[in-house]
Amino acid sequence: MTRTIMIGNHSVGDEQPVYIIAEIGINHNGNLEIVKRLIDVAVMAGCDAVKFQKRTPEKAVPPEYRDVMRETPWGIISYLEYRRKVEFGFDEYSEIDRYCKEKRIDWFTSCWDEESVDFIEQFAPPVYKIASASLTDISLLEHIRSKGRPVILSTGMSTFEEIEQAVSVLGLEKLAIAHSTSTYPCPPGELNLRMIQTLRRRFDCPVGYSGHEVGLQTTLAAVTLGAAFVERHITLDRAMWGSDQAASVEPGGVIRLVRDIRVIEQALGDGVKKVYPSEMSARQRLRRKS
Repeated sequence: MTRTIMIGNHSVGDEQPVYIIAEIGINHNGNLEIVKRLIDVAVMAGCDAVKFQKRTPEKAVPPEYRDVMRETPWGIISYLEYRRKVEFGFDEYSEIDRYCKEKRIDWFTSCWDEESVDFIEQFAPPVYKIASASLTDISLLEHIRSKGRPVILSTGMSTFEEIEQAVSVLGLEKLAIAHSTSTYPCPPGELNLRMIQTLRRRFDCPVGYSGHEVGLQTTLAAVTLGAAFVERHITLDRAMWGSDQAASVEPGGVIRLVRDIRVIEQALGDGVKKVYPSEMSARQRLRRKS
């Protein structure tokens, strides 16, 4: 059974090229120039999309954390104020939209609250991402589904029963599921990549991989296990300030990752045994005549 959905102009799913998502997230630290440099990295590497995170700080930050003081590039400020610093508004997202269209790369966000969904909707995103943290937020899932757009559901820190409930709310028609483990960075022993195959067997929709590990090998392994799309955080420098930087991929790594995924796609083939024209001379020379 071939399972595909359309994300923008890309068909994503079985027997399709792997859809490669470079997550900028909040690694821009509120700086639009860093955003543009990261978009340039994604375009240069050949990624299909860049992704951001959108929150309404007053709704997304639990009351007990709002006044917790934190050391940041802007000094020691409350966690709520920090969240405000890294959020972009209409002007910034309008420029992101313009720049991505100029560079011909998809962009979308994971929205953490309904107000953020309504905000991003004005940019007509090709897909919405549901973060692992939001998988059990049924009202948010219902609100996202009401927009009628494709959805990628990330499944970190979730039980199988919770995943099934989320899928029942979202429906399968325009859904893709991302296997993930919500540890930053994630040790190899907790990646559990065979869950990609488990999810493929259980759900009639494209299944991909959202990785937070250090290194590239395991993301490449996810492709060999059937991931229809992959997502990795990207950064200009893993030593930059920010909670997601250590689990991110620097520009040279992004280039290698995309290159190697495309080589693996070619190498996997169709599973039908054949004798290739390039083998014929060896076949004629080396095979003993009966």
